[in-house]
Amino acid sequence: MGKHHILMIPYPVQGHVIPLMELAQSLAKYGFQVTFANIQSTHKRILNSFGGKNILHDQIHLISVLDESESGEDKNVPGKLSEAIFKIMPGKIEKLIQENNASEDEKITCVIVDQSLGWALEIAAKMGIKRAAFLTAAAANLVLGFNIPKLIDDGIIDNSGTPAIKDHIFQFEPTMPIMNTSDLVWTRMGNLTMQKIIFDMMVHNNKAVKSADWLICNSTYDLEPGAFKLAPEIVPIGPLLASNCIEPNTFPPKAEPRSSSKESPNSMAGSFWPEDPTCLNWLDQQSLCSVVYVSFGSFTIFNEAQFQELALGLELSNMPFLWVVRSDALDAKTDIFLKNFVERTGRKKGKIVNWALQQKVLCHPSIGCFISHCGWNSTIEAISNGVPILCWPYFADQFMNQSYICDIWKVGLGLKKEANGIISCGEIKDKVEELQGNDAFKKRALQLKEITMSSVKEGGRAYQNFIKFIQWIKSS
Repeated sequence: MGKHHILMIPYPVQGHVIPLMELAQSLAKYGFQVTFANIQSTHKRILNSFGGKNILHDQIHLISVLDESESGEDKNVPGKLSEAIFKIMPGKIEKLIQENNASEDEKITCVIVDQSLGWALEIAAKMGIKRAAFLTAAAANLVLGFNIPKLIDDGIIDNSGTPAIKDHIFQFEPTMPIMNTSDLVWTRMGNLTMQKIIFDMMVHNNKAVKSADWLICNSTYDLEPGAFKLAPEIVPIGPLLASNCIEPNTFPPKAEPRSSSKESPNSMAGSFWPEDPTCLNWLDQQSLCSVVYVSFGSFTIFNEAQFQELALGLELSNMPFLWVVRSDALDAKTDIFLKNFVERTGRKKGKIVNWALQQKVLCHPSIGCFISHCGWNSTIEAISNGVPILCWPYFADQFMNQSYICDIWKVGLGLKKEANGIISCGEIKDKVEELQGNDAFKKRALQLKEITMSSVKEGGRAYQNFIKFIQWIKSS
């Protein structure tokens, strides 16, 4: 391998893998050799999504370091995967580095890891290797983590992260999200065991992350000025998109007007599912800014009642829609309902796919708005294309992102649940119509797009940060 060999380690879930893979592709184009280390199941899913085609740069080497029996996935043991990532995987990574560094040609000179994997940063520090932490979420997410001791001292949460005051509202800085103690990252992570794991991880990672040589994130100064003011050690290099994988002398390309599918970005490497290209041909047949795009990421699963309300809401809006419905999120009854729904609404009115080329979809001129779970990748992709967002957060940091979208940037709307916890078809219809019918949302979204994309133009702050990062990796 070449002189500069980078080991990259994502947290092995879809939303963390994709931005790290986009960073890997940018680094490979600068001549770096990249080893991308994953657990076996995630490694397989990425390879399967390629459909046998080599779409990665030849300087990126995908490997598996943790098999399914070690991670508990072969028997679907709850909590086993998280335990394996933090207890078994460190030994595997340390051994991998030792084996590579026994040869000068294979030597790993820099480690870039998901910031949630603080143990990897500690291993790199112990072995005298350059280390960078990469934040795949909003910078505000890390600011929250850094402020955990203050929240405890102020009596807002206790030492275990449990809210001392239910539904207490607070804000670290006027341009940062409005936070609710019931919607903190760890309090929105399912059962109490998982909440404790996430909280403890955030507390433990603070020290490791702050000691990293670089702490980079997929964001911009303009999107989160307050967060970067409170945590200036975080360096934004975003937005990282397949359309502007960073190349020498051309990073990043000029921000062009939203284009048709024929000119849109390449497919995302790192996807867990094969992407359905037929949706782009369907979008080509729709009117400008008319389509409601619906996608809830890789984790969201609705119960039968909520799924049907969503479908009926789309039908009542009487607008064309592109809806991503993962096959693994359907049971037999929901599958039957969906087939009947498609027959009733007609394939010209709506299109349903298992997985979409999201970055291509969001830059298509027929997209009018995006019903989203508000994951950070989806948020950044929508903002980068000037698409208003109808917010439907599911867990973790998605509630924080919703506050950015609705309260701070004002480019979207939230949905209100009924007393039974269901968002009604009427609420969905009304909010879609409001978002599509109010030009102010579109105007603000397009303004935010221009501000955001200017950061990755030559001379922009993200451009400058990335070049400095490249120079640091190459320095002896």
